[in-house]
Amino acid sequence: MRQIYLDNNATTRVRPEVLEAILPFYKEQFGNPSSVHWAGRAVTGAIEKAREQVAALINCSPAEIVFTSCGSEGDNMALKGTMEALQNKGDHIITTTVEHPAVLETCGYLEKAGYAVTYLPVDADGMLNLADLEAAITDRTVLISVMWANNETGNLYPIAEIGKIARKHGIRFHSDAVQAVGKVPVDVQTANVDLLVISGHKLGAPKGVGAIYIRRGTKLTPFMHGGHQERHRRAGTHNVAGIVGLGLACELAGKEIDLVWGRVKELRDRLEQGIFDNVSEIKLNGHPTERLPNTLNVSFAYIEGEGILLNLDMLGIAASSGSACTSGSLEPSHVLGAMCVEVSLAHSSTRFSLGTDTTPEDIDYVIEKLPPVIQRLRDMSPLYNCGHTDRCETCSVLTK
Repeated sequence: MRQIYLDNNATTRVRPEVLEAILPFYKEQFGNPSSVHWAGRAVTGAIEKAREQVAALINCSPAEIVFTSCGSEGDNMALKGTMEALQNKGDHIITTTVEHPAVLETCGYLEKAGYAVTYLPVDADGMLNLADLEAAITDRTVLISVMWANNETGNLYPIAEIGKIARKHGIRFHSDAVQAVGKVPVDVQTANVDLLVISGHKLGAPKGVGAIYIRRGTKLTPFMHGGHQERHRRAGTHNVAGIVGLGLACELAGKEIDLVWGRVKELRDRLEQGIFDNVSEIKLNGHPTERLPNTLNVSFAYIEGEGILLNLDMLGIAASSGSACTSGSLEPSHVLGAMCVEVSLAHSSTRFSLGTDTTPEDIDYVIEKLPPVIQRLRDMSPLYNCGHTDRCETCSVLTK
């Protein structure tokens, strides 16, 4: 049975070039970079090269890059570190209702610690109203946190415009750019971002490595203590192999964004058109155009997303219902809830996230196999066969 992987927003395959580059750091170049002897010196240069590669992708100085273990650590570091460092200036954070759990749960933690958080709403397409952002700013606001791209819908947010607002009011601006970096151009200078988070396994590097951009002069209380690594900004032994892999993955991504992701977008659009041409009563979740080039989130009326995913899996197709960090929760997506998507439709949402190795044949296979799956599940659904001809308040789904 063929295997088609369309869950790249959850994680990506380690690129072959990256795997080849990191293997020596598990064998010959095994030293701890904090050691002063030859084994440590042998790997220090590789870390600094990776720092340069990451910095080049987002247009910053290598000294502004701090290596972490993942995106969630970076978000925690940015939010907790900022609020502690600036507690004498203010206690108010502005974020959105559609952020990744790494941001939302950290904000919840900070609320319990006495900080104030404003959660900005989104419209039916999942987009922000910048007037709401301006209106939420107070003299106690010290941090704005808005993701660059949404992991479930793929929505791209107006980061540059938000950066201008933050800069005008003298407020620090953090962006979780885990889904965006490597897929769309990300420039921290033109966007006026002060803190930006990257995760390696979203762009072809190994799991367990990430980075945070900290603009020069930005005061941040360290999130981890116990060592002098990363100029005392993040304690802990360096994941040398992971860091090397992240650096190379960033370099490769920088060379491919326009060409490769332009091709991926064409395939994403082909999949979207194929689904909408062959399946009725479905809903696109997210903005029609302001989306990542690889992401398609669709709800299928009358059926459950879990059934869709299980049936696709039996056909060798890997997709998702949303964030991998909330898979196992029976609650509908908080992102779709914030967009006021009806609960039954939110439960049927399916996310297809393409990768650089997705082929036209993969897309055609999904277009061929998905419609029969949807129809078979609907034929078994009492909601689909309820017989209502007007808007079904009992079923809370689209009418047939």
